[in-house]
Amino acid sequence: MDLYDAINRRRDTRAEFTGEPVAPEVLERLLSAAHAAPSVGMSQPWDFVLVRDADRLERFHAHVATERETFAATLSGERAETFSRIKIEGIRESGLGIVVGYDPTRGGPNVLGRHAIADAGLYSVVCAIQNLWLAATAEGLGVGWVSFYREEFLRDLVGMPEGVRPVAWLCVGPVADLPDVPDLERFGWRHRSPLSTVVHEETFG
Repeated sequence: MDLYDAINRRRDTRAEFTGEPVAPEVLERLLSAAHAAPSVGMSQPWDFVLVRDADRLERFHAHVATERETFAATLSGERAETFSRIKIEGIRESGLGIVVGYDPTRGGPNVLGRHAIADAGLYSVVCAIQNLWLAATAEGLGVGWVSFYREEFLRDLVGMPEGVRPVAWLCVGPVADLPDVPDLERFGWRHRSPLSTVVHEETFG
């Protein structure tokens, strides 16, 4: 798949997972793509926890369902109705969760390039996630980034040390298909804005 095709074909997958396992050699390619991401000071501050245990998947699913209801309770009217139609996770259906962590101690106390921008290491982890996501798209797999969770719950669930921050739970697996239009656009939650609305020349104004 052409790089630009993968970028435009990438979707936040929710309802399309088939439940089939990811082949070991494919998973190795995805993780290698993630590990090849650029990182501030070559610190490579990411970790990947692979979660397949049914009980652990179920526990995370229950936690996410609770957080989903917490958010839903803040909505009313059209927003509530629209949100009720959006499936927000495929935790059990995908059968594989990849928890991506950020270790700010990786690379030692003097990470080249991080002295002025404390979050540069976190940005590096997000680059690794995007690499994994594009590689998965090229492999014909789906990825869903679950955001309805509390960090401390996820840290405890997968045994991350106190100093390591869980940045993402990614549902990863084969899919029946990827929709042409992203779910949030298809259901009317938000629509993609034109490029011209976010490009500025010389100064923001």
